[in-house]
Amino acid sequence: MPAKTRCPWPGEDPLYVAYHDEEWGVPETDSRALWEKLILDGFQAGLSWITILRKRENFRKAFHNFDPARIARYGEKDIGRLLADEGIIRHRGKIESTIKSAQLWLDMEEKRDGGFARYIWQFVDGRPQQNTLRTMKDVKPFTPMSERLSKDLKAQGFNFCGPTIVYAFAQAVGMVNDHLVTCFRHAQIAKLAKGVAIK
Repeated sequence: MPAKTRCPWPGEDPLYVAYHDEEWGVPETDSRALWEKLILDGFQAGLSWITILRKRENFRKAFHNFDPARIARYGEKDIGRLLADEGIIRHRGKIESTIKSAQLWLDMEEKRDGGFARYIWQFVDGRPQQNTLRTMKDVKPFTPMSERLSKDLKAQGFNFCGPTIVYAFAQAVGMVNDHLVTCFRHAQIAKLAKGVAIK
């Protein structure tokens, strides 16, 4: 059986390959799951995604499975607990930003029709964008869409969400299909995307 052709970025790391093959680019429409991914991408700032991926289960345990209602009530005791947790990225600014963003998420869920998910997906008109990238050189670090989303997130009060972080988020949650056209996942993701329309 011939080996599958995939995007080159996972390399040979089994965890990274599994992430590429099973998660990356799959359209995510659940508000809480989208928020978790945005938070983890914020923790990635200045680091590689594989570093976060290796610590993801530790993050989930430390942050109560990214339950926004619970995180929104975190105080100094929780911040101290997280700063002492060697299983995560111990960065006070990012921890405090997560608490603030949990409060913002709750507010969006309560006051916005469609909540956080519809807010995020409006930046691609509610449908995954299908790109036709042939080489890694064709992959952009950010796009006008991610610049608009980044600017708006910051205006809402979110932090650690620059255009590059936001584009990595958009790729991961399937707002855009950036698997190379030679990758076996490109066609699979395109097929999954046909059923997605968030209005």
